[in-house]
Amino acid sequence: MVKSELEKLGLTPLSIEIGEILIREDCINSVREQLIINLNSLGLAIIDDRKSQTIEKIKIIILDLVHHSEVVLKINLSNHISDQLNQNYHYLSNLFTEANEMTIEHYFIAQKIERAKELLIYNEHSLSEIAYQLNYSSVAHLSKQFKKVTGLTATSFKKIKRPKV
Repeated sequence: MVKSELEKLGLTPLSIEIGEILIREDCINSVREQLIINLNSLGLAIIDDRKSQTIEKIKIIILDLVHHSEVVLKINLSNHISDQLNQNYHYLSNLFTEANEMTIEHYFIAQKIERAKELLIYNEHSLSEIAYQLNYSSVAHLSKQFKKVTGLTATSFKKIKRPKV
């Protein structure tokens, strides 16, 4: 999708990864405004400044952990993010919190609960399996965080969101 938009403008990306496209700067300057319009129509945006790029990278790391890992990270989140970005975690944490008005840890919990909600809606896993997959220490821990974030118990949420037959 993004690649085709780039090709329409005669741009050949050097690389395309989740959340990041590398294009030679001299190629993009002449079509920059049109590229911004085309990407906006897809719900995407160009992020130029380093701080915003770093914040997006943190979000991508967390989303990748929560949605694409078989079992969510069993090591320290702060160490993982710091290692992935090769930057001091205290700096990353302050940057993220300043921009999002929530800590990295709260964002991580919110994403885990969103993933739990998805899994509950699909009704393919028990609460115990979901707790294990999302690296909660127990079903009770997941349930407590679920209620704190959503205001509902997981069971109540499941009943509300279950497709009617």
